[in-house]
Amino acid sequence: MTRRTHLFSWASILAAVLTLGCSVAQAQAPSIVMASTTSTEQSGLFAHLLPAFKQATGIDIKVVALGTGQALDTGRRGDADVLFVHDQAAEEKFVAEGFSLKRYPVMYNDFVLVGPVNDPAKVRGKDIVLALQKIASTQAPFVSRGDKSGTHAAELRYWKQAGLDDQGAGYKACGCGMGPALNIASSTGAYALADRGTWLNFKNRQDLQVLVEGDHRLFNQYGVMVVNPAKHPHVKTELAQKFVDWVVSPVGQNVIRAYKIGGEQLFFPNANP
Repeated sequence: MTRRTHLFSWASILAAVLTLGCSVAQAQAPSIVMASTTSTEQSGLFAHLLPAFKQATGIDIKVVALGTGQALDTGRRGDADVLFVHDQAAEEKFVAEGFSLKRYPVMYNDFVLVGPVNDPAKVRGKDIVLALQKIASTQAPFVSRGDKSGTHAAELRYWKQAGLDDQGAGYKACGCGMGPALNIASSTGAYALADRGTWLNFKNRQDLQVLVEGDHRLFNQYGVMVVNPAKHPHVKTELAQKFVDWVVSPVGQNVIRAYKIGGEQLFFPNANP
């Protein structure tokens, strides 16, 4: 073996060892599973928020994006370490059942009613209850997520407040996330209730636009909870709590505040740690 070949062999071995070492280090990086809403994922917030958290702590987060109801069920089964959702009544029930020890408010935005620009049901305005009454009475097409998400839960509250058990012949439930529901609405000229964050990040609007906004009932609060290890001992409580502590801290709240699309802020931090 020539000296050059000998040196090349050692260099190859060293490169392989370094590559293996990096792979092992990556494999051993701490990580947690977060069950969250499709709105936080599809709005682009997590692509902005989670890299900042990893940079600060070295902890990876795997996001399972579901409707809030499904996310809470994932926590009940112990298949997630932390939840980031937006249905306060359901979250408080989750805590009361002992599946988490505390719910932390994190941020808020609002819901909006979107629909075709010609607004066949004449809903344009501020009153969400009156708008739904008009949609039902005119049999206008309406796409519901129908997936037990936080948005779906809010929608059902508004229909109830409107005094309607029958939402009209145009009402269709897709059993899908916010993005797919908006795609259906845009392709069929239907109305839909959306969280503002996903709407601002939604590209396939066609002739949809915001028709109802500003009603105080459209307020949309988000909360975060660590799954109780007393229910599921395998939960990575310490790592999950680090995320909660970070996201409600001034640093995490400022990262949320900084997320904008076209200069418009999507979420408004309101943690009270």
